[in-house]
Amino acid sequence: MTEVSSGLTRRSRTASGSQPYSGVSGLLRMLAVRIASALFVLWGTITVTFIVLSVLPGDRATILLNITSGQVIERTPQELAPINALYGFDQPIGEQYLRYFWQLLHGNFGLSFELQRPVAHVIVEQLVPTFTLAISSLLLAWIIAIPWTLLTAGRGRRLSAFGSAVETIMAGLPQYWIGILLLIVFAIGLRWFPVVGGSSLTGIVLPAVTLAIPLAGFIGHSLRDEFERSMQEPFVLSARARGMSLRSVRLLHVLRHALIPAITLSGWAIGNLLSGAVLVEAVFARPGLGNVLVNAVSNKDFALVSGIVVLISFLYIIINLLVDVIYLIVDPRLRGRS
Repeated sequence: MTEVSSGLTRRSRTASGSQPYSGVSGLLRMLAVRIASALFVLWGTITVTFIVLSVLPGDRATILLNITSGQVIERTPQELAPINALYGFDQPIGEQYLRYFWQLLHGNFGLSFELQRPVAHVIVEQLVPTFTLAISSLLLAWIIAIPWTLLTAGRGRRLSAFGSAVETIMAGLPQYWIGILLLIVFAIGLRWFPVVGGSSLTGIVLPAVTLAIPLAGFIGHSLRDEFERSMQEPFVLSARARGMSLRSVRLLHVLRHALIPAITLSGWAIGNLLSGAVLVEAVFARPGLGNVLVNAVSNKDFALVSGIVVLISFLYIIINLLVDVIYLIVDPRLRGRS
């Protein structure tokens, strides 16, 4: 955790100390580089996903026939031939990849073997609960991290050390263990929340807290490092000399500088939350992509697995691009100068 937050802090310092892009053209050039990098990462994800699913054991035509018929039996070549021709399984691997890639470019994720429905329809139905859980967890993590940082950072060595220790413990807690503990205490014991999460407002509280606690530890640690460094900057003394109270300086000036590395961390956090939702949705029996993905992997539903993986990767890349834009808004030193 320390290495992650330290690396983000160094990134913010390097960016603030480097020569900014000049004018609108420089800003557009920077965005073009980021977009090109994002597209390259997305292409790599699609390619790796295709390769991994292609080399997994098990004949896809046999699996499809077994799922359709409900019988796990050996299939004859005569039975498999029409399925292989229909889905292109009998084509060379290069042609299969080009067909797969071309379909993705047109928004065609294929047909789910198990559900016999377009993968895009299945994903759209389950995306909202998962994304709602991820965003709720991220907001809750920030709500926990910011007050904790303001309360303990820059207020003496002992209090700061205590705050840092709590953040380290929070960041190291396994999400699966947190979920089971919250379920036992608050759902089964106190009965404040439903045992089965569902899609209700009360049903999302415990899953969101489960994901938010470790993330709040990471964000808090990143905030603390930059917050305490910013407290030593000359602008703090200047603001105090103008008669501004210490509370106002901490809240209006120091916190703004401390947010920069934590915002960058939030871009990484979305991908982590989407993957963590797989476990949390299983623990709380919530609808979402997590349960669908687990079932698809168990049933070797290759089209559905690849569709979910590609979509999550795409969302992760888009969110990180948005974080880069917010990064420029929060830190004026990184904006282009006309």
